[in-house]
Amino acid sequence: MRPIEVRRLGLMPYAEALALQRQLVEERRAEAIPDVLLLVEHPPVLTLGVRGDGGRSHILASPDALAAQGIEVFETGRGGDITYHGPGQIVGYPIIDLKPDRCDVHRYVRDLEEVVIRAAADYRIEAGRIRGLTGVWVGNEKLAAIGVRISRWITSHGFALNHTANLSHFDLIVPCGIADRGVTSLERLGCTADRRDVEERLAHHFSQVFEREAVAASRSL
Repeated sequence: MRPIEVRRLGLMPYAEALALQRQLVEERRAEAIPDVLLLVEHPPVLTLGVRGDGGRSHILASPDALAAQGIEVFETGRGGDITYHGPGQIVGYPIIDLKPDRCDVHRYVRDLEEVVIRAAADYRIEAGRIRGLTGVWVGNEKLAAIGVRISRWITSHGFALNHTANLSHFDLIVPCGIADRGVTSLERLGCTADRRDVEERLAHHFSQVFEREAVAASRSL
Protein backbone atom coordinates (compact mmCIF):
# COMPACT_ATOMS: atom_id res chain seq x y z
CA MET A 1 0.00 0.00 0.00
CA ARG A 2 1.43 3.38 -0.99
CA PRO A 3 2.15 5.89 1.80
CA ILE A 4 0.48 9.26 2.16
CA GLU A 5 1.65 12.04 4.45
CA VAL A 6 -1.14 13.86 6.28
CA ARG A 7 -0.06 17.42 7.10
CA ARG A 8 -2.26 19.53 9.37
CA LEU A 9 -1.37 23.14 8.59
CA GLY A 10 -3.82 25.05 10.76
CA LEU A 11 -4.79 28.56 9.66
CA MET A 12 -2.95 29.57 6.47
CA PRO A 13 -3.58 32.44 4.03
CA TYR A 14 -5.01 31.19 0.76
CA ALA A 15 -2.18 32.57 -1.39
CA GLU A 16 0.37 30.76 0.76
CA ALA A 17 -1.51 27.48 0.50
CA LEU A 18 -1.84 27.89 -3.27
CA ALA A 19 1.91 28.41 -3.63
CA LEU A 20 2.59 25.42 -1.40
CA GLN A 21 0.35 23.20 -3.52
CA ARG A 22 2.17 24.20 -6.69
CA GLN A 23 5.51 23.45 -5.05
CA LEU A 24 4.34 20.05 -3.80
CA VAL A 25 2.89 19.11 -7.20
CA GLU A 26 6.32 19.58 -8.75
CA GLU A 27 8.01 17.67 -5.94
CA ARG A 28 5.49 14.83 -6.32
CA ARG A 29 6.03 14.74 -10.08
CA ALA A 30 9.78 14.45 -9.46
CA GLU A 31 9.08 11.68 -6.92
CA ALA A 32 10.85 13.75 -4.25
CA ILE A 33 7.90 13.25 -1.88
CA PRO A 34 5.16 10.64 -1.45
CA ASP A 35 1.49 11.42 -1.83
CA VAL A 36 0.37 14.18 0.57
CA LEU A 37 -2.94 15.27 2.07
CA LEU A 38 -2.94 18.85 3.35
CA LEU A 39 -5.63 19.80 5.86
CA VAL A 40 -5.92 23.55 6.29
CA GLU A 41 -8.16 26.43 7.33
CA HIS A 42 -8.21 29.79 5.53
CA PRO A 43 -9.08 33.35 6.49
CA PRO A 44 -12.23 34.48 4.62
CA VAL A 45 -11.68 34.32 0.87
CA LEU A 46 -13.63 33.83 -2.36
CA THR A 47 -12.01 31.54 -4.92
CA LEU A 48 -12.77 31.41 -8.64
CA GLY A 49 -12.66 28.41 -10.96
CA VAL A 50 -11.60 28.22 -14.59
CA ARG A 51 -15.02 27.74 -16.19
CA GLY A 52 -16.39 30.79 -18.02
CA ASP A 53 -15.71 33.90 -15.94
CA GLY A 54 -14.69 31.67 -13.04
CA GLY A 55 -17.82 32.67 -11.15
CA ARG A 56 -17.28 36.43 -10.95
CA SER A 57 -20.87 36.95 -12.07
CA HIS A 58 -21.95 34.96 -9.02
CA ILE A 59 -20.42 37.41 -6.53
CA LEU A 60 -23.39 39.21 -4.97
CA ALA A 61 -21.45 41.66 -2.78
CA SER A 62 -19.74 44.78 -4.09
CA PRO A 63 -15.94 45.06 -4.05
CA ASP A 64 -16.26 47.66 -1.28
CA ALA A 65 -18.44 45.35 0.82
CA LEU A 66 -15.94 42.52 0.42
CA ALA A 67 -13.04 44.81 1.30
CA ALA A 68 -14.88 46.06 4.39
CA GLN A 69 -15.07 42.46 5.64
CA GLY A 70 -11.47 41.71 4.69
CA ILE A 71 -12.50 39.12 2.10
CA GLU A 72 -10.11 38.64 -0.82
CA VAL A 73 -10.89 37.15 -4.24
CA PHE A 74 -8.48 34.69 -5.88
CA GLU A 75 -8.25 32.97 -9.24
CA THR A 76 -7.27 29.39 -8.49
CA GLY A 77 -6.76 27.30 -11.63
CA ARG A 78 -9.09 24.58 -10.35
CA GLY A 79 -12.29 23.33 -11.90
CA GLY A 80 -15.71 24.43 -10.73
CA ASP A 81 -17.30 27.80 -10.04
CA ILE A 82 -16.93 30.28 -7.21
CA THR A 83 -16.76 29.12 -3.62
CA TYR A 84 -16.07 30.51 -0.18
CA HIS A 85 -13.38 29.46 2.28
CA GLY A 86 -13.16 30.72 5.83
CA PRO A 87 -12.63 29.90 9.50
CA GLY A 88 -14.50 26.83 10.68
CA GLN A 89 -14.05 25.07 7.35
CA ILE A 90 -11.79 22.06 6.87
CA VAL A 91 -10.14 22.25 3.47
CA GLY A 92 -8.40 19.18 2.10
CA TYR A 93 -5.77 19.42 -0.64
CA PRO A 94 -4.62 15.99 -1.84
CA ILE A 95 -1.36 16.07 -3.80
CA ILE A 96 -1.41 12.53 -5.11
CA ASP A 97 -0.29 10.67 -8.21
CA LEU A 98 -3.26 8.89 -9.77
CA LYS A 99 -1.02 6.77 -11.97
CA PRO A 100 -1.06 3.95 -12.77
CA ASP A 101 -4.46 2.62 -11.71
CA ARG A 102 -6.71 5.61 -10.90
CA CYS A 103 -6.44 7.75 -14.05
CA ASP A 104 -10.13 8.62 -14.12
CA VAL A 105 -11.22 12.19 -13.31
CA HIS A 106 -14.85 11.25 -12.67
CA ARG A 107 -13.82 8.48 -10.31
CA TYR A 108 -11.45 10.81 -8.47
CA VAL A 109 -14.18 13.36 -7.78
CA ARG A 110 -16.61 10.65 -6.65
CA ASP A 111 -13.91 9.23 -4.35
CA LEU A 112 -13.38 12.65 -2.72
CA GLU A 113 -17.12 12.85 -2.15
CA GLU A 114 -17.04 9.37 -0.64
CA VAL A 115 -14.38 10.42 1.89
CA VAL A 116 -16.63 13.21 3.20
CA ILE A 117 -19.77 11.05 3.10
CA ARG A 118 -18.07 8.42 5.27
CA ALA A 119 -16.73 11.03 7.69
CA ALA A 120 -20.20 12.55 8.08
CA ALA A 121 -21.64 9.09 8.71
CA ASP A 122 -19.27 8.74 11.68
CA TYR A 123 -21.31 11.54 13.27
CA ARG A 124 -24.64 9.96 12.29
CA ILE A 125 -25.17 12.46 9.50
CA GLU A 126 -26.62 10.97 6.33
CA ALA A 127 -24.89 12.83 3.53
CA GLY A 128 -24.88 11.92 -0.14
CA ARG A 129 -24.75 13.06 -3.75
CA ILE A 130 -27.24 14.82 -6.02
CA ARG A 131 -27.31 13.56 -9.57
CA GLY A 132 -25.72 16.01 -11.97
CA LEU A 133 -24.10 18.10 -9.22
CA THR A 134 -20.68 17.90 -7.60
CA GLY A 135 -20.16 17.97 -3.84
CA VAL A 136 -21.62 16.38 -0.74
CA TRP A 137 -25.17 17.19 0.22
CA VAL A 138 -27.60 16.74 3.09
CA GLY A 139 -31.02 17.11 1.56
CA ASN A 140 -30.84 20.17 -0.68
CA GLU A 141 -28.02 21.81 1.28
CA LYS A 142 -24.34 21.47 0.44
CA LEU A 143 -22.11 20.23 3.24
CA ALA A 144 -18.87 20.10 1.24
CA ALA A 145 -17.72 21.59 -2.05
CA ILE A 146 -15.36 19.82 -4.46
CA GLY A 147 -13.07 21.57 -6.93
CA VAL A 148 -9.99 19.86 -8.36
CA ARG A 149 -7.06 20.34 -10.67
CA ILE A 150 -5.25 17.39 -12.25
CA SER A 151 -2.01 17.97 -14.15
CA ARG A 152 -0.50 14.92 -15.80
CA TRP A 153 -2.41 12.89 -13.21
CA ILE A 154 -0.99 14.76 -10.21
CA THR A 155 -3.86 16.26 -8.21
CA SER A 156 -4.25 19.53 -6.33
CA HIS A 157 -7.08 21.55 -4.77
CA GLY A 158 -9.77 19.21 -3.43
CA PHE A 159 -12.63 19.53 -0.94
CA ALA A 160 -13.96 22.09 1.55
CA LEU A 161 -16.08 20.73 4.40
CA ASN A 162 -18.17 23.13 6.45
CA HIS A 163 -17.45 22.24 10.06
CA THR A 164 -18.28 25.32 12.18
CA ALA A 165 -18.15 27.82 9.32
CA ASN A 166 -20.06 31.11 9.38
CA LEU A 167 -22.74 30.17 6.85
CA SER A 168 -23.89 33.78 6.44
CA HIS A 169 -20.72 34.43 4.40
CA PHE A 170 -22.15 32.21 1.67
CA ASP A 171 -24.77 34.93 1.16
CA LEU A 172 -22.02 36.97 -0.50
CA ILE A 173 -22.08 34.63 -3.51
CA VAL A 174 -24.15 32.12 -5.43
CA PRO A 175 -22.22 29.11 -4.07
CA CYS A 176 -20.76 27.07 -6.93
CA GLY A 177 -23.19 28.91 -9.22
CA ILE A 178 -26.18 26.95 -7.87
CA ALA A 179 -28.91 29.41 -6.96
CA ASP A 180 -31.71 27.12 -5.80
CA ARG A 181 -29.94 25.17 -3.03
CA GLY A 182 -28.49 26.09 0.33
CA VAL A 183 -25.45 25.31 2.44
CA THR A 184 -25.07 23.60 5.79
CA SER A 185 -22.38 22.56 8.26
CA LEU A 186 -21.56 19.71 10.60
CA GLU A 187 -22.27 22.04 13.51
CA ARG A 188 -25.67 23.01 12.15
CA LEU A 189 -26.48 19.32 11.73
CA GLY A 190 -25.75 18.65 15.41
CA CYS A 191 -22.12 17.51 15.29
CA THR A 192 -20.17 18.69 18.36
CA ALA A 193 -16.82 17.07 17.48
CA ASP A 194 -13.79 19.34 17.52
CA ARG A 195 -11.69 20.12 14.47
CA ARG A 196 -8.92 17.65 15.23
CA ASP A 197 -11.40 14.79 15.57
CA VAL A 198 -13.02 15.61 12.22
CA GLU A 199 -9.61 15.91 10.56
CA GLU A 200 -8.67 12.49 11.91
CA ARG A 201 -11.85 10.97 10.49
CA LEU A 202 -11.22 12.59 7.11
CA ALA A 203 -7.60 11.35 7.04
CA HIS A 204 -8.72 7.84 8.01
CA HIS A 205 -11.38 7.63 5.32
CA PHE A 206 -9.11 9.18 2.71
CA SER A 207 -6.57 6.44 3.40
CA GLN A 208 -9.29 3.80 3.13
CA VAL A 209 -10.95 5.10 -0.04
CA PHE A 210 -7.67 5.76 -1.87
CA GLU A 211 -5.92 2.65 -0.52
CA ARG A 212 -3.06 4.57 1.05
CA GLU A 213 -1.21 4.13 4.34
CA ALA A 214 -1.07 7.32 6.40
CA VAL A 215 2.44 8.12 7.64
CA ALA A 216 4.02 10.93 9.64
CA ALA A 217 5.39 13.85 7.63
CA SER A 218 9.05 13.26 6.80
CA ARG A 219 10.01 16.92 7.15
CA SER A 220 8.67 20.23 8.33
CA LEU A 221 7.13 22.65 5.87
